[in-house]
Amino acid sequence: MKNINLTRYFSAAAIFIASSSASAQIKVVATTPDLASIAREIGGNAVTVMALAKPTEDPHFVDAKPSHIVTLNRADVLIEGGAELELGWLPPLLESSRNPKIAAGSPGRVVASTGIRMLEIPSSFDRSKGDVHSLGNPHFLVDPVDAKIVAKNMADHFSQVDSKNAAKYAANLAAFNRTLDAKTAQWTSALAPYKGSKVVTYHKDFLYFANRFGLSIVDELEPKPGIAPSPAHLASVIGTMKAQGVKVVLVQPYQNRRTAETVARQTGATVLDMPEQPGARSNTPTYVTMMDNLVNTLVAGLKK
Repeated sequence: MKNINLTRYFSAAAIFIASSSASAQIKVVATTPDLASIAREIGGNAVTVMALAKPTEDPHFVDAKPSHIVTLNRADVLIEGGAELELGWLPPLLESSRNPKIAAGSPGRVVASTGIRMLEIPSSFDRSKGDVHSLGNPHFLVDPVDAKIVAKNMADHFSQVDSKNAAKYAANLAAFNRTLDAKTAQWTSALAPYKGSKVVTYHKDFLYFANRFGLSIVDELEPKPGIAPSPAHLASVIGTMKAQGVKVVLVQPYQNRRTAETVARQTGATVLDMPEQPGARSNTPTYVTMMDNLVNTLVAGLKK
């Protein structure tokens, strides 16, 4: 009888300890899956992480839901891309969430773009030029060097919010950096034979990737950022591709693939599916596997 009671006691104690450990985890909310993936690497078992945007969703235009308000209300940390990436949908959710922990300037608010050398910062702000971001192009996470800066931002804020686990966050950051350094060397080597290759993209979303790996983006299918392709502009892109021998068009899941295929047919090019979010394709659950997929897809396309 005593053995049975002891078994029950230890079982109950184990459950209590497990539940206490779970409740001690800080609740991290990221706006996009790529940020969420890096947060899991840095936070490890000290955090729980969820993303507001789906992997196949345009991060500029996320479908804001009432459930997002509840999620933000309960968050200890919010990670946003910054550079106005989420300007069209995040502010109303934050206002409704009424959570001072993730207010601007608080330790629980991580702006991923902090410390990034932003590209395409306009000299003047003019909406007639399309969906231009006054703080620069926000698609910097496809540069793995920038991903290391973002990871450090996260580690710094996690340590402020949860100081007892600061050493763990620092160790996780160091391990992530070692992995990323090794993978960046691998990706650079894989793309080295194609340095200078010319590509066309749908949107201005591969600028940082192209700069890191030595590619040349000669045009976009959108005439201006966020503006749907027009027949006249597509005709111009087709002429440019033929004149410069461009053989690949890069698209993401939420972009109009049919338009890209039309251009590809008329130029002898190949449309490459290049999602910039983990989970958008099978076997890409993490930031590193997502980058692996981008590099491998592009190498295969350029080989042709």
